[in-house]
Amino acid sequence: SEFVHLHVHSHYSLLDGLPKIDELVKAAKERGFSALALTDHGNMYGTIEFYEACEKTGIKPIIGMEAYLAPGSRFEKNTDDRYYHLLLLAINNTGYKNLMKLSSLANLEGFYYKPRLDKELLRQYHEGIIAATACFRGEIPMILRGENNWEKAKKIALEYQEIFGKDNFYLELMDLLDQPGQMD
Repeated sequence: SEFVHLHVHSHYSLLDGLPKIDELVKAAKERGFSALALTDHGNMYGTIEFYEACEKTGIKPIIGMEAYLAPGSRFEKNTDDRYYHLLLLAINNTGYKNLMKLSSLANLEGFYYKPRLDKELLRQYHEGIIAATACFRGEIPMILRGENNWEKAKKIALEYQEIFGKDNFYLELMDLLDQPGQMD
């Protein structure tokens, strides 16, 4: 089967993404990709630009966001555990509308250092969305790296599976062989 990048940041991911959207899409086209995702941190600012660039080059755009997730309620603003990461991808128009709603509510209701969601919002606006555990800042990776608690990680994974549906939640894998310092 064909490989598609599903966790991609552009210059709209401040301090984490460098390439501009047209550069991302051009590189994907040059490498023969048929699809590409855009999952900027906590925002969907580049969505329309990304969609139009993909349409012009014949690449299927996959719209997403690497969300910030509050460890409890999005309304709690006095915690040292500020947020986890969670990758969200729209699989249809309903998912796209739900991502926009989630992004807006994260900024309006959950902002604490970053625009944060919570599991209450995910339960309300999960339809049409695929979720993945994200990077090392994801809830499950942090439990496994920090506490080495496999039972707790499994419980949280099953909770995400219950929220998004059996076929709409995935454990994310990353190749870190060429990225020194990522395990630090």
